[in-house]
Amino acid sequence: MPEPNMADMSEGTSTPAAQPSDPAKISSDQEVALTASDDGTPAEALVSEDQVKLALRRVKDPELNLNILDLGLVYAIRVEGTKVSIDMSLTSPGCPSGPEIMTDAERQLRSLPGVTDVAVNLVWSPYWTPERIEPRVRAYLGF
Repeated sequence: MPEPNMADMSEGTSTPAAQPSDPAKISSDQEVALTASDDGTPAEALVSEDQVKLALRRVKDPELNLNILDLGLVYAIRVEGTKVSIDMSLTSPGCPSGPEIMTDAERQLRSLPGVTDVAVNLVWSPYWTPERIEPRVRAYLGF
């Protein structure tokens, strides 16, 4: 018979509940309750614009092998609780990789924890130009 672990024995079920004033002892359920948004959505389910940007950096134009944020293809990001929508363009109306890029953007956004709805809107105004590329990437490309 294995010897009892002393650490397990010290954690009895009679330990008093943690007080919310002691952040080190707040359980995950208490934490969710303490950080819920105004509409009652737990904070862990909310999505930030930074998380959306990180996800979109994984979406690359297969011809240029650069992500769509650095290329300046993403014009707007809107996050409303667990709903994310973006306005984006392509390098040209006839871009053969357009459907692939847009599908990948939607897939990456849907993979974010807490996202319940995604809208990827293709816009052509203003038209994309190389000036929209991030300056450091534009310099790297020699523009």
